[in-house]
Amino acid sequence: MPVELSDPVAAVRRFNRFYTPAIGLLKNGYLETPYTAAEGRALYEIGKGDGVTAKTIGEITGLDAGYLSRIVARLERDGVIAREPAANDRRSTLLRLTPHGAEIFEAFDRRSSALVEGLIAGLSGAERARLVEAVETVQELLGPDKTPAPVTLRLHRPGDMGWITERHGLNYAREYGWNGHIEAVTARICADFLDGYDPALERCWIAERGGERLGCVFLVKDEVPGVARLRLLMLEPAARGLGLGRRLVEECVAFARAAGYREIVLWTHAVLTAARAIYAATGFELEETWTHDDFGAPEVSETWRLRL
Repeated sequence: MPVELSDPVAAVRRFNRFYTPAIGLLKNGYLETPYTAAEGRALYEIGKGDGVTAKTIGEITGLDAGYLSRIVARLERDGVIAREPAANDRRSTLLRLTPHGAEIFEAFDRRSSALVEGLIAGLSGAERARLVEAVETVQELLGPDKTPAPVTLRLHRPGDMGWITERHGLNYAREYGWNGHIEAVTARICADFLDGYDPALERCWIAERGGERLGCVFLVKDEVPGVARLRLLMLEPAARGLGLGRRLVEECVAFARAAGYREIVLWTHAVLTAARAIYAATGFELEETWTHDDFGAPEVSETWRLRL
């Protein structure tokens, strides 16, 4: 059964169940050595570090200090590592491989590379490139030093209208139980925008972060001269609470003023409380209400207007 996009916890847990046995983490001896995976991880940091403290290993691996101390003691008893004072701080002790430890580490490192090469042996060049991209994406998203990319607003591109239509249909169905008519309405608005697009007087903005679409809004010509219409303000659930909705609306207002419009009008629904709060905070005023059942159940529709 495929994991839904809305359940990342299940997806990560499923990957963990696949990957841990695939790389031998559940075996008693990791990579055909007498050591556990945690001991092998410490050995790797010592082998690659060329003189590293236990504290540094703990910071890199996240291993508990007491557990790490027992690992270091075992490796020392086995003659794999040796301690020596740090040249710049006699109170600090560095860990290095012994000649015997270097032999063990070389075999350990070679087996680790061979294991991974075996896993990817059947992949084509293109598939290997996809794998590298996916692994780097996981590191970027889950790494301890992850800094969220900035949210940018850009103009529409090919493919955006299909995404806007899909996300309106899915989000409104999930959150409000609306039927497929909302998707039909959205598709018509998108088609009309593309067919009659006037870049001097109209815009579609896509909010994006790290290449992922987070939301959208349109400003288009109304049937009444001098009046613009704000349409299809939408944010993905994960993008809410960032002030992005207001940013999109303010972008519409600034563009409308620069384009010479005298008013902006919009159609919304009473149930969309977050959007209504943004409109009110931006200076729009509620002008008219009525009820319809186009989306499967009675909904209170509203017209809001902003005089520029």
